[in-house]
Amino acid sequence: MKKNNLKIIKIDNNKSLFNYEKKILIKELILDLKLGYYDFEKEKPQKVKFNIEVNYEDKKPSNDKDLKTIVNYAKIVKLIKKLVKNKHYNFLETLAEDVFDELFKDKRIDKISLQIEKLEIMKDCSAVGIQISKKRSHAKS
Repeated sequence: MKKNNLKIIKIDNNKSLFNYEKKILIKELILDLKLGYYDFEKEKPQKVKFNIEVNYEDKKPSNDKDLKTIVNYAKIVKLIKKLVKNKHYNFLETLAEDVFDELFKDKRIDKISLQIEKLEIMKDCSAVGIQISKKRSHAKS
């Protein structure tokens, strides 16, 4: 008869066995805002569409009774609306950078993919815009 070589491992309840990779999706957020470099773009607001993916990691499952245990999509939408409310941006890229700066204040967020499109600026196109992804650097300074 063979001897059993299995070892018994005690699981420490304080350590998590799992890491969650979570993604918030915000699709087709359409806002009227003043955006653009040219004089005619500064005269009146135009329709701008946002698509956002926010990746974050967590060591615990979400608590169904505690909003602080998630990255809240409503808070992200509110933040974007606040950013564009009273500020004119010349370029989509500078608007994107402000969105990144605000969202990365949440230390759980690891990566953001942002697509911003002007919907009414060119007659021959349904939209023109940018897509930028930004990932938190984990390099130690």
